[in-house]
Amino acid sequence: MKTMFPLGQIAITPTALEALQQANISPDSILQRHVLGDWGDDLSDGDKKTNELAIEMGGRILSAYKLPHGTTVWVTTEPDRTTTTILMPGEN
Repeated sequence: MKTMFPLGQIAITPTALEALQQANISPDSILQRHVLGDWGDDLSDGDKKTNELAIEMGGRILSAYKLPHGTTVWVTTEPDRTTTTILMPGEN
């Protein structure tokens, strides 16, 4: 599979890791969706287009995935592609 952009160093917040573990979802599966351009169902069409432009022009990329128990996790890749973080909405 060809990835759309580099992830850089991977980080995950403890809260996001706990949410994924409770949902029995591996962080790797979330990262794979993100890097292949599956931004999740919780993003608007405008946000998805922003991600497409960010890939071409070097902006921040955001994905949002709703977990089976209703919690949402975000995945962000920084504009310089040095870091990708899995986190909960509201975490920095």
